[in-house]
Amino acid sequence: MKTKTCEADGTMRHKFRRLGDARQAILGETKRAVTPFGGLAVLVEFWRELGVLEAVRERLPFGYRSPNAIGAAEILLSFWLSVCAGARRFSHVNLLRGDVALRHLLGWKRLPGDDATRAFFGRFGWKEVDAFFPSLTTWLLVRLPVREATLDLDSTVFERCGRQEGAKKGYNPRRPGRLSHHPLLAALAEPMFILHGWLRSGNTTAGRGVVEFLTEALALLPEGWRLRGVRADSGFFDGKLLEFLEGRELPYVVVARLTGTLKRAAAGDRQWRKIDEHIEAGEFAERLAGWSCERRFVVIRERVREGRAAVGRKLIDVPGYTYRVFVTNRAEAPEVIWRDYNQRATLEQRIDELKSDLGADDFCRREFYATEAAFRSVLLLFNLLSLWQTAARPGQTYRRPATLRTEVFLCGAIAATHGRTPVLNLSRAWGGLEQRIPMIQNASRFCRAIPPRLPKTAPTSSPTAPVSPYDNLTA
Repeated sequence: MKTKTCEADGTMRHKFRRLGDARQAILGETKRAVTPFGGLAVLVEFWRELGVLEAVRERLPFGYRSPNAIGAAEILLSFWLSVCAGARRFSHVNLLRGDVALRHLLGWKRLPGDDATRAFFGRFGWKEVDAFFPSLTTWLLVRLPVREATLDLDSTVFERCGRQEGAKKGYNPRRPGRLSHHPLLAALAEPMFILHGWLRSGNTTAGRGVVEFLTEALALLPEGWRLRGVRADSGFFDGKLLEFLEGRELPYVVVARLTGTLKRAAAGDRQWRKIDEHIEAGEFAERLAGWSCERRFVVIRERVREGRAAVGRKLIDVPGYTYRVFVTNRAEAPEVIWRDYNQRATLEQRIDELKSDLGADDFCRREFYATEAAFRSVLLLFNLLSLWQTAARPGQTYRRPATLRTEVFLCGAIAATHGRTPVLNLSRAWGGLEQRIPMIQNASRFCRAIPPRLPKTAPTSSPTAPVSPYDNLTA
């Protein structure tokens, strides 16, 4: 029989029977501050050593004057932590609002709710978006341990169910005819970094405004950076983009849109070189209508066979094969260009992570620029998580944000004090400090290191290396 009683300290107890063996057990309450997200401590400490809060404060184009208001920078960091914890809507921000143990970890008196977070993003217009996000992106780029990368372009679809500004009917393969936004993204392939992003109206094409977008993206790169090349799919097959890349002397590989002219050229007689038993490569030069010059095209054709899906388009003139055609200004062999372009598939995985793991398509307001600010905030969070993986898990396999949530950030913890010192006790059953101290130490050493692209000034004497408080920690 189930009973419910009230204890002398005001907590409740509830008797029940366990599902497995039907033995009696008791549900009780505790007044101690408990959090399921104690593992966020490793990320919070990395942000502190990296100076994220100060960088956000310096670059935010607005603030709050009320002495009772939560700071604008604190609201943004709280939003990021909520997304790390699994928030996918503005209303989910309340997930952390009542987390006393997490406030204990952060040293903040209170955390913002969903209304404060919506109001924060509502302060963004196009001037605020243009002033804040590029500046903070460049600040993060300087801290990457690389100086060169390959740039990938792609677009995606954010489905909308309301009357948000910019939500229009356009390309929507999943739900044709429904309203959507059509974001444009530029990502660095090797360091897993989203360089730039635009939120666009749903009725735009993939390549619309790409030259202006790419101009802004390239301006974000710090001095000394070099792009090995640019890769894009057939949505960006446009002569203006190719002329822009050639004017910047940037190597490129773009999937060609198979017009009638290119179909006839690809199906024509030429010398094919076998790559393997089923795949052959060739090339030709062609000047299309509206182009100022002739350009090189690379053709990969694959034999259609049962039990295996062949990538590419079938041509009526040549049955039994699928064709993929690329336009490029690079001089390598066709198979080298083809294999390099196939690495671009990682960008599609990053887009899936942004939408599935971080809810980039779910934080939406009626105002267009408020929605864009939330979208680009999620892009910044993705970059911060990528940088944290580089710092805390060197040499290890990349983990998507949802995996980090379950393996690292999710950890039961109890807040306490030791004298006047706040203490957060992590559960050993969830890995505790034994799993997380190496991450904290690695991230601390990363933050103390001088970025390789900045010149090291020769000291007058030989000072001892700075010591991190985490170097001597043990599990």
